Amino acid sequence: MAGSGVSAVTAASGRADSFSLRYLEIGRAGAVERRGPLAACWSTRFEDAPPVRQFPSHKGQKNFPGLYYAGCSGRHVGFESWLERDHLMMLDYSPRVRSFAAQPFWLSWPSGGRMRRHAPDFFVRLVDGGGVVIDVRPDDRIEPHDAEAFAVTATACESVGWGYRRVGVLDAVLVANVRWLAGYQHARCLRDQHRGALEEAFAAPRPLLEGVETVGDRLAVLPSLFHLMWSQVLTADLESSPLTGASMVQAPKGGR
Repeated sequence: MAGSGVSAVTAASGRADSFSLRYLEIGRAGAVERRGPLAACWSTRFEDAPPVRQFPSHKGQKNFPGLYYAGCSGRHVGFESWLERDHLMMLDYSPRVRSFAAQPFWLSWPSGGRMRRHAPDFFVRLVDGGGVVIDVRPDDRIEPHDAEAFAVTATACESVGWGYRRVGVLDAVLVANVRWLAGYQHARCLRDQHRGALEEAFAAPRPLLEGVETVGDRLAVLPSLFHLMWSQVLTADLESSPLTGASMVQAPKGGR
């Protein structure tokens, strides 16, 4: 979840009671709007919150909104661009992430005698219980008012112990490789009889196809291998080059 840093903010005091939130909570009658100071709302399960604004779709628009199915939580999460979709995929791939939601709340703060607000792109709940707020914006598309919003959001997050990241364009090779593995994330891709044999075959680094063919017919075994790679039970260098039959695959050092 690496991303660029943000500078210290001067638009707000940095205390949690300087910020307020507006968000939606699912009740028996549907979504109910909630409001309150960040200091009182920070423990809300924002990883389960419905989006506070819609993902518009219309003829001629330059961005491509849609829904990403998150295997880690078993539900769809909205995105407003393919870049956001790719970041959702990378979050889903990370073993540190338990769940996430899009557009989880409006954050408001005083600035220059008026109130400003910002809806971060994602709220992420980590497996250790921590929270991380993420904004997705390429470096060359950050206007001054965006920079202020990101900096204030970083300060607000820090005030309640959340992490904050502003992330941009991802490495193309890494994204392409993870996107391939994402096609095999569902448990139906793994055959039980293959798991132990594949773990044994790749106990030490070995070319992908060489190890697969020690287990059985490659067409039958490859889906199981790719599922184990998505789950990071087995690993490979996904950043240097596209996956091929010669890519070296192994069990991660020290286990998953």
